[in-house]
Amino acid sequence: QVQLVESGGGLVQPGGSLRLSCTASGSTTTIVSMGWYRQAPGKQRELVAVITSGGSTNYAGSVKGRFTISRDNAKDTAYLQMDSLKPEDTAVYYCNCETFRVGRRPTDYWGQGTQVTVSS
Repeated sequence: QVQLVESGGGLVQPGGSLRLSCTASGSTTTIVSMGWYRQAPGKQRELVAVITSGGSTNYAGSVKGRFTISRDNAKDTAYLQMDSLKPEDTAVYYCNCETFRVGRRPTDYWGQGTQVTVSS
């Protein structure tokens, strides 16, 4: 199993920046990708960004050019650098990882979430 712990959320003014961190523990050698999702009040959880163990990335259209996902495999940590934040970015941000082991189906794990609030 894998455990995920997020940190770095907080309150920021529009146009400001935050960096989220997600550290994995447990069977980390089975992780093939890590990502960030978010859920705003009254909204469904949505994909923000994902990165594979090889470094390939994908982003939601709403955050392209503003957010950057990265990963330090040696530290089992993923980061989300968020710049030019907008009020619509306000949400609880959840870390996610996908694991794979030969002979078994992939399994997803989730962190507890960290609140990001963008407001003046």
